[in-house]
Amino acid sequence: MEGNQKNRVEARGARQSNMELLRIVSMAMVVLLHVDGASVGLPDADGLATLADPRNVWRLAVESFAIIGVNCFTLISGYFGIRLKFRSILSFLFQCVFYAVAMYSIAAFYRIVPFSWSVWFEQFLVLTHTDLWYIPAYIILMLLAPFLNEGCERLSKKAFSMILLVFVLFNIWAGWWWKGAFNPTGYTAIQLVMMYLIGRYIKLYRVLAEVRRGIWTALYLIFTLGILASALWLPGRAFAYNSPAVIGASVAFFLIFRSMSFASWTVNFVARSSFAVYLIHKAPAIWVGVMKPGVVAMWRSSSLALFSLYALLIVIGVFLIAILFDTLRRRLFRL
Repeated sequence: MEGNQKNRVEARGARQSNMELLRIVSMAMVVLLHVDGASVGLPDADGLATLADPRNVWRLAVESFAIIGVNCFTLISGYFGIRLKFRSILSFLFQCVFYAVAMYSIAAFYRIVPFSWSVWFEQFLVLTHTDLWYIPAYIILMLLAPFLNEGCERLSKKAFSMILLVFVLFNIWAGWWWKGAFNPTGYTAIQLVMMYLIGRYIKLYRVLAEVRRGIWTALYLIFTLGILASALWLPGRAFAYNSPAVIGASVAFFLIFRSMSFASWTVNFVARSSFAVYLIHKAPAIWVGVMKPGVVAMWRSSSLALFSLYALLIVIGVFLIAILFDTLRRRLFRL
């Protein structure tokens, strides 16, 4: 009965709260990554000696737990499939421009950053004048999506499996291990395409749909421990999005949520503002003027327990701000 209900929801195109919850959790992980490694910095790993300091353990553990956020966010896109329309591209670009202009204007108004008309106009150029690599990379994915969708549906399962396997292995070997220029760390459109294809494969062939959630949870924990272990001996590669342990943890975590089935208006509502969370807290003016220096100050002046509480409050606070701003943004776009 539960499976039939889930299929009917998918067929109607309604938002699936399990996947919307994953969208929220994935973006919360992205914020934690920026609170952790991108702000306070990761320790200089020196094997087991690094584990002697609890603050080092905290930083590595948070990074290992949360590094899958971007991959999971893209897996969701692949699972549902991007249906390219002019309106969808316009909506995405409007969202990016809205937050770039708004965040810079607010920061300049409160003198967090100096105001410059040339910099203000640059906020409209979200595909070329941005520090947010995900925006142009995702646009590339959107433009490629019709070709990817058609190819996935026309290929036989055997052919799709072989091509995807070779693609993933090549990405790991040539990109991650040898740091090939096409995808050395996973901060590229190539990485998004790979995760998108994995998401499409899971959707089309319902990969291991009957496996219990506990097994996926155990696999996620095992892969996460693998990320942590690699951070002690391969610090330059452990937290790359195309690391084999990170890819494995991302897929296992995704399948944990795929195995759920529930409906929640609140979850669906909050999830609609998830991408706004990224655009707000990582906007250069906010990041450089408020977010990073504030986090660093808290890290230096607080106990580890108190800083952990601050980190959670930052995540919640950014989500609340995003929900407020995004309500206005959606109304403006409808106009």
